[in-house]
Amino acid sequence: MAGHDELKLLGHWSSAYVTRVKLALHLKGVSYEYVEEDLRNKSDLLLASNPVHKTVPVLIHNGNPIRESQIIVQYIDEVFSGAGDSILPADPYERAVARFWAAYIDDKLLAPWKKVFRAKTEEERAAWMKQMFVAVDVLEGGLKECSKGKGCFFGGDSVGYVDVVLGGAVSFVHANDMITGGKLFDAARTPLLAAWLERFGELDAAKAVLQDVDRAVEHTKVRYAPNAATAAND
Repeated sequence: MAGHDELKLLGHWSSAYVTRVKLALHLKGVSYEYVEEDLRNKSDLLLASNPVHKTVPVLIHNGNPIRESQIIVQYIDEVFSGAGDSILPADPYERAVARFWAAYIDDKLLAPWKKVFRAKTEEERAAWMKQMFVAVDVLEGGLKECSKGKGCFFGGDSVGYVDVVLGGAVSFVHANDMITGGKLFDAARTPLLAAWLERFGELDAAKAVLQDVDRAVEHTKVRYAPNAATAAND
């Protein structure tokens, strides 16, 4: 990173969306200042930097705020193109495919996931879980497509954009399994994703920034307890 570049990341330790940004910065080898936000008492800097959604993550680059995790990851890849490996594919079609699956993860997997532990009845919880498992089954095909059948990473032989987007949630995949007693990425049903989960967790970047699973379990139990205050992440 050039000497005049100043990077500050506003986040919260538990946010899978913030973790995406941390992964991208680590993969690029870019140094930054991290500011932990109290989401029940948001700082003036966060509110001024993201006045529309008032959520984390926000990356402030030389005084300019960039918002929304996927947009931030793409920004990091473009601005620091000379650092580390590219996160997004160089080919326009492959880049479009990667963006499709990244959007799919947010819309079809993470959106119902947020509602599982907020469900008021077991029937409602089961319905949201069913949507999650359907999304995981489809995502298994996405991994096969993006990896060109290799199944290593969505980026092929190396980590790519979809890996970063899904990778932000890895600790909470493990936490979900511990809480529910099941396997979200089951080796019998989705072998490619099950192998991906283990492979991703062994990356240096993952070891550096992923949340402790036990802490993620406790946070999830409290976060989705009845009448718990909502801590918004984006």
